[in-house]
Amino acid sequence: MPHDTGLFSGRPSELVGKELAGYRIEQEIGRGGMAVVLRARDLNLDRTVALKLLAPELARNDTFRQRFIHESRAAAAIDHPNIVPVYEAGETDGVLYIAMRYVPGSDLRHLLDARGPLPLAAATRIAAQIASALDAAHEHGLVHRDVKPGNILMARGTDSDHPEHAYLADFGLTKKSLSLSGFTSVGQFVGTLDYVAPEQIAGRPVDARCDVYSFACVVYEMLAGHPPFRRDDDMALLWAHQYDEPPALTGERPDLAASVDDVFARALAKTPDDRYESCRAFVDALRTAAAGGTTAGHPATEVDLPVVEGPGRPPDPPRWARPVFGPAR
Repeated sequence: MPHDTGLFSGRPSELVGKELAGYRIEQEIGRGGMAVVLRARDLNLDRTVALKLLAPELARNDTFRQRFIHESRAAAAIDHPNIVPVYEAGETDGVLYIAMRYVPGSDLRHLLDARGPLPLAAATRIAAQIASALDAAHEHGLVHRDVKPGNILMARGTDSDHPEHAYLADFGLTKKSLSLSGFTSVGQFVGTLDYVAPEQIAGRPVDARCDVYSFACVVYEMLAGHPPFRRDDDMALLWAHQYDEPPALTGERPDLAASVDDVFARALAKTPDDRYESCRAFVDALRTAAAGGTTAGHPATEVDLPVVEGPGRPPDPPRWARPVFGPAR
């Protein structure tokens, strides 16, 4: 049974220079409710990686721990240019960790917060890359289950025809490893409420079509500047995903053809059988529909990716991380 150690119980600034499973920690770069992401140095291969550590309560669950390692290895086997490569997944001193490629830059969440709605050409370019990544994962039997702007990393592209390069992240934390329904074996809901599929809310078994729904919510937000459903509280939002029809996108984007609304209505269908069979099929239908609008034939618009400033003084670690990160002994 995994046990907590006092290896990491201090402030994030005290983590710098510590070593874990052959990685030397350099800086905290992100966190969520159940994980902390660190920039670290792979001491064996002398490369920078993103090291994600999971909360100890997840490691204590034997079923989760076994599925996590198994599915993370399956994710590592996917070789796709738009999926953040997983280098290693394992457990050390009661801590579950994933080592991934470090992607310098920002994410789609920061981009949308900084720029608002994106031009159609930019939105469909980004969407096509993520659709390809999701479909590739689905072909390997993996379902992401938490597609959201924060899990789409944005880097600069190679040329004017490919001004952005999008990466889908976090395949090591979601999908089958957290059970077949929308809830983990330790009782935590998997998914983000703005993008969660109705079957996840209902606790029904999920498959690739739940990713189609969540992905459509993200693409809707890229074009409208907000997700399809906006409510005052979480329960109302969950109700909307299950029972309310999505508002017409053309109400806020009159430059788009009316047939775009039909595309989103199908992608956001309440019943999985009524959705597109793949994420790429959804993007293809969106491009075809949009070609009938006033934007057809316009040149591609490059999106100026926001510059992410250095973090300055790191924030305090979440409470669960304090027993994990501690002073050197």
